[in-house]
Amino acid sequence: MDIDTGLLPAFARGCAVLGSGGGGSVAIARAAALQALEDRGPVRVVPAADLDPGLLVMPVGTAGASAVMSERVGGVDEPAYLREKVEELFGVPVGAILASEIGGANGCLAVAWAARVGLPLVDADGMSRAFPRMDQTVMQLRGIAPTPAVLCDERGRTVVIDRVTGAWLERLVRASLDAFGGQVATSEYIMRGDQVAAATALGSVTRAVRLGTRLPDPLVTGKVADTSGSILVEGLGPDAGRLVRIEAASEFPAVVEDGAPLAAVPDVIAVLDSRTGEVLQAEQIRYGLRVAVVRVPCDPVWHTPEGLRLAGPAAFGLAGLVSPSDQEPS
Repeated sequence: MDIDTGLLPAFARGCAVLGSGGGGSVAIARAAALQALEDRGPVRVVPAADLDPGLLVMPVGTAGASAVMSERVGGVDEPAYLREKVEELFGVPVGAILASEIGGANGCLAVAWAARVGLPLVDADGMSRAFPRMDQTVMQLRGIAPTPAVLCDERGRTVVIDRVTGAWLERLVRASLDAFGGQVATSEYIMRGDQVAAATALGSVTRAVRLGTRLPDPLVTGKVADTSGSILVEGLGPDAGRLVRIEAASEFPAVVEDGAPLAAVPDVIAVLDSRTGEVLQAEQIRYGLRVAVVRVPCDPVWHTPEGLRLAGPAAFGLAGLVSPSDQEPS
């Protein structure tokens, strides 16, 4: 499969859904991807199983606040700066690009940056969705070293972080954001081709395209009745009489009805404007909006005990809440 300008809208919509209410501005990242595809041509998407064992695979993404991305789009040279430093560190050419996270803006930026450097994009990613922390990755669960990690900005100012854990990498990158103006391009958990299939969420790119074309049936459709703290949705139409609470932070970690969760992290919760079909971020939810709430399953690795410790409800401050996907059958 190739991602071209015709397939990009479906892919971008799927990335927005997998952002689960966060992950940065997909609209801005989609525009960057469109420009890159128009300038450089389509991006070839390759299955992880087809990678040469010794191929150097460079995960890419950005870290920083969503508001900064809206005001500071960045340049087109970050992937070249990342690639140059990664090749210097590892002593071999980079052979493929991998999205650090498919959800949100970083999914579209991976396409843009693969086009800019003329490399294929692996049909996989590090999260199967968007998560707020850099160490909430399948690579972390599978024991891939997070460092050396490379940070850079659009002017090529570069920082290398080495010999730290994933949790420490997260801390150091966040501490670096002020110096970089609130946003930075990153590459971490760099791998060989023979590691990718066992250490990533497979099929993420093609899955995003499918989601952008067809979504699961909604958990509830209704009107936003309150946004002070949690988001309350009053059911309309077939859902009249229902009252659903969506927990919201930088993403949507849980949907609860009558005290019981309808969905929770690590699964994806997305909220759409039911009139326009637009996928909404948490900060876009307003009183009176007509919305549809959907649940999308995450990669099964996140439902293991190790995955739940890293990215389950307790990691989002919801200790004691159990996702329906993780409840014991009665």
